[in-house]
Amino acid sequence: MARQESDREDLLREATALVERIEFAPVADEGEHVVVGFRRDGAASIYFGADPAYHFNAAGELRRAYCDGLLIKAEQGRLVSLERVRQGGEVQLLRREMPAEAEQTFLAQMIERMRMLVLQLREQQLISAGQVPADADVFGRAIAWLSNCNNVAVAASPRVG
Repeated sequence: MARQESDREDLLREATALVERIEFAPVADEGEHVVVGFRRDGAASIYFGADPAYHFNAAGELRRAYCDGLLIKAEQGRLVSLERVRQGGEVQLLRREMPAEAEQTFLAQMIERMRMLVLQLREQQLISAGQVPADADVFGRAIAWLSNCNNVAVAASPRVG
C-alpha cells in the first residue's frame, strides 16, 4: 500500500515486490490505467489509477485496500478503516470498525469493479501498456485470477503471509 498520498507514478517500474505485474491502458486514451501484480507467493494487488487499490493474500482474501482516501485493513476477518487526520504538525490515523452492512457493500463494489475490469479486458477496451517480466504470460494470469474473484473473503490479518 502506498504510504504517500500523492498519485502513484510508475508502479510497473517501482512495485518490485510484485514479481509479475502488468499495466493496462484504455484503448481510447480516456480513463484510468490499471496495474495488476503478483507477489512471489501468489498474493495479488490491483491498482485502479491512484484510487482504489486492493491487496490480497495468497488465498485470495482481501487484506488491505486504499479507497476514497481511506486506508482499509483486515483485522480478524473484518474490515477497519483508517482515516488520516492532520492536527497541527502531525498526522494521526483515526480507526473505525466498518459496520457489517458497509463491509458487504464495500466488498460487492470491489468485486463488481474487478468483474468490469475482466469484461473490459476481454472486449479489448484496455490493452497492455507494459509488463514485468516481459516474457511471462502476466495477462493470462491476471485474467484468470480476476475471473475467480466472485466471492472475496476478508483476511484475518493485513499481512501478506
